[in-house]
Amino acid sequence: MSTKHELEGELSLREPKQYLVLLLNDDYTSMDFVIDVLMNIFHKSYQEAEQIMIDVHKKDKGVCGVYTYEVAETKVMQVSKLAREQGFPLKATLEEA
Repeated sequence: MSTKHELEGELSLREPKQYLVLLLNDDYTSMDFVIDVLMNIFHKSYQEAEQIMIDVHKKDKGVCGVYTYEVAETKVMQVSKLAREQGFPLKATLEEA
């Protein structure tokens, strides 16, 4: 027979929800800047960054990664800050995976 304490421990071991971070296409942000963002903020290789950039361009959005909510939210804010600093309207969003 389980004690109350053991059951509480089992219930709290649920995996955290995961969120996709997406970059959205626009007509102004340079492809080079998108690649730089993907390499510096999302730690993608040049080849991975280039493929995601092409997805953003052709499909209007591209998946940068899957993270817990807090990490995804931080990545979205980092993209927004860097884009503003460089004068680009690049937007990142997050959605539940």
